[in-house]
Amino acid sequence: MNVLVLGSGGREHAFAWKLAQSKTLANLYIAPGNAGTALCGTNVPIGVNDFEAIKNLVWEKDINLVLVGPEDPLVNGIHDFFLNDEVLRDIPVIGPKQDGARLEGSKDFSKQFMSRYGIPTARYASFTRHNLEDGVRFLETLQSPYVLKADGLAAGKGVLILNSLSEAKQELRHMLLDDKFGKAGNTVVIEEFLDGIECSVFVLTDGLSYKILPAAKDYKRIGEGDTGLNTGGMGAISPVPFADEEFIKKVEDQVVIPTIEGLSKENIDYRGFIFIGLMNCKGQPKVIEYNCRMGDPETEVVIPRIASDFLDLLQGVANQSLHKTSYDIHPEVAATVVLVSGGYPGDYTKGLPVTALPQGGDTLVFHSGTALKDKEVVTNGGRVFALTSFGKSIEEAVNKSFAVAKTITYEGKYFRSDIGKDLM
Repeated sequence: MNVLVLGSGGREHAFAWKLAQSKTLANLYIAPGNAGTALCGTNVPIGVNDFEAIKNLVWEKDINLVLVGPEDPLVNGIHDFFLNDEVLRDIPVIGPKQDGARLEGSKDFSKQFMSRYGIPTARYASFTRHNLEDGVRFLETLQSPYVLKADGLAAGKGVLILNSLSEAKQELRHMLLDDKFGKAGNTVVIEEFLDGIECSVFVLTDGLSYKILPAAKDYKRIGEGDTGLNTGGMGAISPVPFADEEFIKKVEDQVVIPTIEGLSKENIDYRGFIFIGLMNCKGQPKVIEYNCRMGDPETEVVIPRIASDFLDLLQGVANQSLHKTSYDIHPEVAATVVLVSGGYPGDYTKGLPVTALPQGGDTLVFHSGTALKDKEVVTNGGRVFALTSFGKSIEEAVNKSFAVAKTITYEGKYFRSDIGKDLM
């Protein structure tokens, strides 16, 4: 098979690394890819939202399956684009159509969906500029801290958690009246704050059946002890000690099954990944959010733990025969430590040379934001590398990743040295 992976981050490098091991893979293409994906297949300099260029590539390279990494092209309808094109309609796309991608693309839709199907989540209400004062009054019924979410995609920056009621009211006005998040904030979801421990559960579905993939916990804040600004993710651990068999069974019964059945009832033919962001509230799962793709950097701990042929699972999704497939999991702990650029998640410099990249060894070096310049690796993003190691314990696995993190060199390098500490 010839496979195309869309995306350029650590998630896509992990996908490419795993797909390259498949016995049924002939050629692997990544668009646009990064310096790491170039080690697994052929990078093609095409943007993930350039649908016409993707069409030409698929035709030229005789692509048999497309795996979509990021959310943007899914929310923008790349799957629908394929289905509506005579040349592309028979080529499977792993990732939902626009109607299914609304689970991530619209927080208001996802909350309504959860409400319709009895999926446990935080109490909420949605507001626009036309009923802004109702939103102010709703805030007054909640306890601190206050959670405000822009309805649409806002590059991971559309969620505010505020301790002060007056500040929450002010930010609500900024979002609805001053276009703080642009069109993404035309509707704002206000919800009660959930107190507990967060984790992520990943589901792969062909629209009829599903597989629950290993759970993971990621670390969003830039500073140690979960302080400072939110980022795309500073590290991840899998498995998660508190997400034991009993907890995952509750997730399956209360969240996964109602979600899959709900999509079917609404005639949404969903084929791809469902990321379920959860809060463990005293042993009970509550959904924080859905994503319509795998998370990053969680992919970098989840995919390496899958011992089976990943392409077989994807073909099961494409053919709606996922129920006939099985997969094995490596029992060891996987720990990912993310190296970021100086200044991230604020302004940072690109194009800085990287030295001392390890050749071989036990730690997987996934490139998140890199490029090749004169055949040398340079930084090309806020998150630069995701380093994944295995161990018999969280401590053993994460210490292996820390050791490699210290050796890789570029100007302004930073990483959190407390990843997994809260779980040990």
